[in-house]
Amino acid sequence: MFEKKNQALISPREFRRRVLKFLLIAFSVTFLWVLVGTLGFRALTELSWLDSFYNASMIASEMGPVFVLDSAGAKIFTAAYALVSGLVFATVLGIAIAPILHRFFHIFHLEAPDANDGLDSL
Repeated sequence: MFEKKNQALISPREFRRRVLKFLLIAFSVTFLWVLVGTLGFRALTELSWLDSFYNASMIASEMGPVFVLDSAGAKIFTAAYALVSGLVFATVLGIAIAPILHRFFHIFHLEAPDANDGLDSL
C-alpha cells in the first residue's frame, strides 16, 4: 500500500490520489457509523429521523447527546454508541492522516546520495 524505505517517493499526483482515497475511506467509515447511530436512535426512541441523525452526529463527533432519553434500551444504546464512537473517531483520524504522516517520515528516511561514491574503490 505504501512505498518501502528503500523506494523512491511517489509523484505528487499519485500522492494527491492516495490522500483523496484515504479521505474517502475515512468519510465512508464516518458516514456508516452515523447511519448506525441514526437507525439505532430511530428504532429505540421516539425521535424523528432528523433528531436521530442530529443526536447520532453529535455523539459521533464527541460533542455529546442532545436529547434526554427515558427508556433503558435507549440509554444503553447511547452509552455503547458513545464509547465506540471514541474508537471510531480515533480510527478515522488515523486513516485520514496516514498518507501524510507516511510521506513526512519517508522523506526523512530516504537514502541520501553519498558524496564519496566512486572514491571508495580507489
